[in-house]
Amino acid sequence: MSNAETIGFIGLGVMGGPMCRNVALKHPCRVIAFDLSAAALEALADTKAEPATSPEALAAEADVIFLSLPGGPQVESVCREGAVATHAKAGAVVVDLSTTPVALARAVAADLARKGIAFADAPVARTREAAQRGELSVMVGAPPPVFERIKPLLDYIATDITHGGDVGAGQVLKLVNNMLVFENVVTLAEMIVLGERAGVAPEVLLDAVSKGSGDSFVLRNHGRKSMLPRDFPERSFPPEYVLKDIDYVFQLAHETGVPLKAAETVRRYYQKAIEKGLGGRYFPGVIRLVEDATMAEDGSQAGDGS
Repeated sequence: MSNAETIGFIGLGVMGGPMCRNVALKHPCRVIAFDLSAAALEALADTKAEPATSPEALAAEADVIFLSLPGGPQVESVCREGAVATHAKAGAVVVDLSTTPVALARAVAADLARKGIAFADAPVARTREAAQRGELSVMVGAPPPVFERIKPLLDYIATDITHGGDVGAGQVLKLVNNMLVFENVVTLAEMIVLGERAGVAPEVLLDAVSKGSGDSFVLRNHGRKSMLPRDFPERSFPPEYVLKDIDYVFQLAHETGVPLKAAETVRRYYQKAIEKGLGGRYFPGVIRLVEDATMAEDGSQAGDGS
């Protein structure tokens, strides 16, 4: 039974730290944690999470291994070559909370299955604050028996859990979700600046649109909390992470033969954001590009007929 199993948690970053905290506070049995950062481990000192001496030691002891890593290369390293591949025991299950390519999730699952280890891709959505409250949305790709095994554990970190289908489905859902958010942020940035330049206060614009058919999660969160006050902190989701996820989207588009013309435009925005010094800060900072007319091609303003 999952409630009696030892849980291992690898990766205690911006999202992983709060998720591991909730697991440690709510799981009745043993929780082991590992991160390369001593400070990240120290932040859990007031919980029962035990710091592991290495990811290999953690993998050898855990019945369920959660991963919260930066992306595909790290997950592949841990699962196909490193700690999980070499030390996880038969009968264990790996739950990858990271965002990775769909094809990689399926390849990792096949590799681990040959060793008697189950795998679920379970990327998370929503904000760091939602992670702290245990109110994330999790999208899961896993065979039904694996999903049933891990569902009580995912309840520790999420209020909404969607079983999308077999392995890979979770990543499909997450990539679609993220691409919609990235596109919505760019469109909202253009509309906020357009409204401002046309003489409407941005807070009035957001209030009005939020009461109409243009309302969205992005407007109410990214728009109100970040774009309106022009607050783009560090240690939040930066354009570099956006481009990583967009690359995964285009890998999937190539594999499925689906053209993504709007996504191509949005990708150029975030590439330009890094070029213009907005890297490392919260990605809704792309509104600065609109303010500065940075995205206008050949120095011309959008809509000037040139």
